[in-house]
Amino acid sequence: MKRGSSKLRGLLPALLILTVPLVAITTVMVSEGAAASVKAREVGPATGALLQPPDYQIGPGDVLEISVWKDQALSRQVVVLPDGRIDFPLVGHFLAMGRTTQDLKIEMEEKLRRFIPEPILTVIVTQVNSMRVYVIGKVNRPGQLVLPSNVNVMQALAMAGGLNTFAKANDIRVFREVDDRTVMYPFAYERVSEGKQLEQNIVLQRGDVIVVP
Repeated sequence: MKRGSSKLRGLLPALLILTVPLVAITTVMVSEGAAASVKAREVGPATGALLQPPDYQIGPGDVLEISVWKDQALSRQVVVLPDGRIDFPLVGHFLAMGRTTQDLKIEMEEKLRRFIPEPILTVIVTQVNSMRVYVIGKVNRPGQLVLPSNVNVMQALAMAGGLNTFAKANDIRVFREVDDRTVMYPFAYERVSEGKQLEQNIVLQRGDVIVVP
């Protein structure tokens, strides 16, 4: 036993020499992974502006990033108020609701010329909160849906948890307000899911109501 113990004691320094570099390598790898994770959190995901088409119409609750070139003091984030307006320094109120970011940019640049020579603005939508539709009736999760991008009827029904057992799948209706009148669009779930009558799978607009009887 003494001879075996002596051999083990003799091996311990060599084992320690091998173990220390492995611990160091593991520490470096963990540190690099943690640093990469922190960097990813700092950078964050791409803004919602990249998801919106150029003709996206701004709505109440949307968050806008307005940047003025060479004037960081004026650059800021603003939230579209319930009445559809925004407030901006020097020029006051602007109606943003129902307009594209390009339309808003042009008008704001025009108003700012009274105070800044040749202003250059960038207006982007960083958060979409106004694209809301409503799903009621025999779905698993009826209620309001906030849409981050263009969504069709089939996708909205999936977001609402799908149809329940008692739903009349081919009698679904989509109601939309157009020029102070209500327009109804039929949607036959089973036929569309079979690849038929695909034209019924329309892209939803702000305020649409899907009724599942």
